[in-house]
Amino acid sequence: MIHAAFMNFLEHRILQEGIVKEGNILKVDSFLNHQIDMGIMKEIAHEFQCRFKDCPFNKILTIESSGIAIATLLGFFHDVPVVFAKKAETANCTDDKYVSTAYSFTHRRKNHVFVSRPYLQATDRVLIVDDFLADGEAAHALIDLVHQAGASVVGIGIAIEKAQQKNRQNGADGAQCHQTEAVGLGFFIASDGGDTHAQRHNERHRHGTGGDAAGVKGHRKEVRV
Repeated sequence: MIHAAFMNFLEHRILQEGIVKEGNILKVDSFLNHQIDMGIMKEIAHEFQCRFKDCPFNKILTIESSGIAIATLLGFFHDVPVVFAKKAETANCTDDKYVSTAYSFTHRRKNHVFVSRPYLQATDRVLIVDDFLADGEAAHALIDLVHQAGASVVGIGIAIEKAQQKNRQNGADGAQCHQTEAVGLGFFIASDGGDTHAQRHNERHRHGTGGDAAGVKGHRKEVRV
């Protein structure tokens, strides 16, 4: 199930500060995944509280690193532990872990991701949270980790969904009817090879997908986010 209020708080912020990099990368470093705006974090966490109020959970799972801030605040509100899947092994890593693989759209490489076995139990009801849903690879990997533990996924909360990519077919909605919620949804971003600001196509007013993104004309690639 998908909810998205027309031009909600996160969509406004993306329009104001979001930058589209070459390769159709949406850069929201100023408030989400480099510098963290705590007001936005609280709004996103409260939004997830509302959307998953009928899905009781006792653990939140995310992936390092940008999903950790959102997951931590939501965990604080619900008084439940937060676990983040690690991408890099360190000297104190245990061999007793669940392992999966996810391709990073931003970094253009595959990552092995893992969670130590003691932190996912078969009795857990897990809410998965992340900052972006692009190709669905990270969501698929997190679902896989939960299932390896014999636990249950109750839902998937995403701050920003890149709806132009194969996300819901490759992981999020493709796995046993999980409730998947994206706060920032329905954007078009356009890049002609250089950096530009994010634009939002007014698709809910039925202008269709063939016209220019708002304020962007001429030769460009359009990406729906």
